[in-house]
Amino acid sequence: MPPDRQATGILSVDRLLGGGLENDCVTELYGEGGSGKTLFCLDVAARVAREDRWVLYIDTEGVSVDRLRAIAAEDLDRILKHLLLSTPKDLAEEGRAVAAACALAREGKRPVGLIVVDSGTFYYRLSISGPDEDDARETLSAAVADLIGTALRAHVPVLFTNQVWRSVREGTLEPVGGSFLNHAAKTILRFDRLPGNRRRVVLVKHRSLPEGAAEFRIGPAGLESA
Repeated sequence: MPPDRQATGILSVDRLLGGGLENDCVTELYGEGGSGKTLFCLDVAARVAREDRWVLYIDTEGVSVDRLRAIAAEDLDRILKHLLLSTPKDLAEEGRAVAAACALAREGKRPVGLIVVDSGTFYYRLSISGPDEDDARETLSAAVADLIGTALRAHVPVLFTNQVWRSVREGTLEPVGGSFLNHAAKTILRFDRLPGNRRRVVLVKHRSLPEGAAEFRIGPAGLESA
């Protein structure tokens, strides 16, 4: 594995990404519900924690404890010892959780190997077209800027999952947040549902790799290369 990348452990995805997640940028994941974004985050988080590095996981939608237990198997205690989970209840709390996670990663007292924000736009989406939309956009922008700066300074990969909306004109699923998030993330992955337990990851954007796609399967103990 290249030294500037964190392997996901899913061979097809790692080949697509040239070895894994880049360590100095934000990787955005978007796709419809059930497409595998959270499972992907949990799989990578478990892999990093098994290497005795810390995972700072900010969860706005509810992590499945049963799924984490299935992924971790006999390593559950080891993984939990290296997992700092935050569950903010609104966008302001999410911003504070991101700030705290970034501060921990930058200070270097613990070997932080991954930051996850899942879903980063859940609370922001609730404010769209409302009286608080401008404030919500400012809060989200500040959090994303903090994540970018931390990835650059601390060389920690960041996974940021995004929700989608359907474009009536184009008939396509588009990520929430528009051009700001598209510019902020140096890698963008779209997750698609396929029949049964199969899923597809499409590399939409990368600063050094061509667009492409890979498939994986959702197995009882995590994600597997298709």
